[in-house]
Amino acid sequence: MMKKRNWMAGVCGAAVMGLLIAGTGTASAGTIPTGFQVGGFDLSGMTREEADQTIEKSIGEMENQTISIRVEGHEVQTTAAELGFSWVNQNEIDEEVEKLSGGNLLRRYLNQKELEQSGVDLQIETAVDEAKVAEFVQTRCAEFTTAPQDAVITHENGVFQVSQSSAGQEVDIDATTKALNEALAGGLSEPVSVDATVKNAEPTRTTEALSTIQDALGTFSTGFNPGNVSRSKNLRNGAAKINGTVLMPGEEFSAYTWLTPFTVENGYASAGSYANGQVVDTVGGGACQICTTLYNAALLAEMDITQRQNHSMIVTYVPASQDSAIAGTYKDLKFKNPYDTPIYMEGAVNGGTISFTIYGKETRPANRTIKYVSETLSKKDPGEPITKVDASLKPGARVKEQSAHYGLQSRLWKYVYVDGVETEKTLLQTDTYMASKAIYRVGPAVAAAAPVMPSGAGPSRHQPHPYMASKPIYRVGRAVAAAAPAVPAGPQPETPQPETPQPENPVPAPTEAPAAQEPTPAQPQGPAGPAQEAAPPME
Repeated sequence: MMKKRNWMAGVCGAAVMGLLIAGTGTASAGTIPTGFQVGGFDLSGMTREEADQTIEKSIGEMENQTISIRVEGHEVQTTAAELGFSWVNQNEIDEEVEKLSGGNLLRRYLNQKELEQSGVDLQIETAVDEAKVAEFVQTRCAEFTTAPQDAVITHENGVFQVSQSSAGQEVDIDATTKALNEALAGGLSEPVSVDATVKNAEPTRTTEALSTIQDALGTFSTGFNPGNVSRSKNLRNGAAKINGTVLMPGEEFSAYTWLTPFTVENGYASAGSYANGQVVDTVGGGACQICTTLYNAALLAEMDITQRQNHSMIVTYVPASQDSAIAGTYKDLKFKNPYDTPIYMEGAVNGGTISFTIYGKETRPANRTIKYVSETLSKKDPGEPITKVDASLKPGARVKEQSAHYGLQSRLWKYVYVDGVETEKTLLQTDTYMASKAIYRVGPAVAAAAPVMPSGAGPSRHQPHPYMASKPIYRVGRAVAAAAPAVPAGPQPETPQPETPQPENPVPAPTEAPAAQEPTPAQPQGPAGPAQEAAPPME
């Protein structure tokens, strides 16, 4: 009986409390209680979505407000929207709205009582986008400052010439963005004006720094057939694009960035390159030889090689594992300048030779020399050539479409000598090159000779019957056997060749070393000497 009375008391108490709360005008579930303001806007009785719409409408009006930036006495006008003006504390306000408008009836009642006592007025926080401000300064304000002037270096007739660098001024993006945000904190009910912060700016490439470039750190050359007009054009075009490039300390070079796009409009022609195990014509064919030549110069200059891949098949203008392919961005030549002084890259084509030299300030000891040695680990024969019948050729004709490429596994070693004594031996890379059969186009087989009629043979004695159809019958001699297709005496499938069309005077293939033994290093040569080169843009 007592339990029943307690239960009845609880129910009655809850009912009375509900009536008291309801009588106070407590906000319904999902709506903001009375006394909640944001940025001066009274959001009482609104849902979260309605509150967001009210604030966003205000932000939209502020986006169209005029903002003036003064740069060295010159005023440049824009709008808040153009500077990336936005509402940045929306999540914070949404969380507060969710807390006040959610919960059960008792929770909402307590929230209502709290607001009646102290109220809540949150501020709308806005900001401009630093990237948008930087873009605006660079496009609209740069003319009112004096930009620093970088030095320029040229190499003519064996002499380096360096122009004079000079300091300048530039708008401090960070400081100016901060000033804008401080000005906007007071609202955008009217136009805002801000003074841009201007600071002194030093040139990136000073005369003093570029004047240290005097010494050849590494040079390398490879040969090609100058009679191949398209390939010659591509090599000249690519070498010219790299020629004169300067890398400051720590900067990275990318062959793909400097050479592409491989298009006719960018100065390239269609020439041979590797694709899917075959030599095909692509615009820019020969770019791999540019990369290979530069790669070997970079090795001799001891650049920090950050990316290099071998070709899918061997090339003959450098030993195995000394090539560098380029194909899209997944095969690229990249290296960084590891020195404290800048380097200068010079590229040129003369006759049937392409060369690259990397200049800088020589800091390596005079009694220290380096050498790179290619070692062949295994070799795979390409097998019998592939023949394809070509009806456009005369019977018996045979035309080579692609030379054979033997497969290889090889690796490259770096040797360092001090006073002629080996002090370091480093394995740089191990590569695998696929084998590829030679391909020949051949003419169709010679047709069988026509039947020969014996001399003096007369008409058949069997004549057609006047009333019955019949076929005439002849006596003939034995048919002459069909002539065998003539095979021209000539060289059999050639030995494998390079990634791009074979150079006229290829570098002999590296001598194969026993797989179980290390290569015996040749006598050390002087400091960086020339190296060799690789193939085209399409692997």
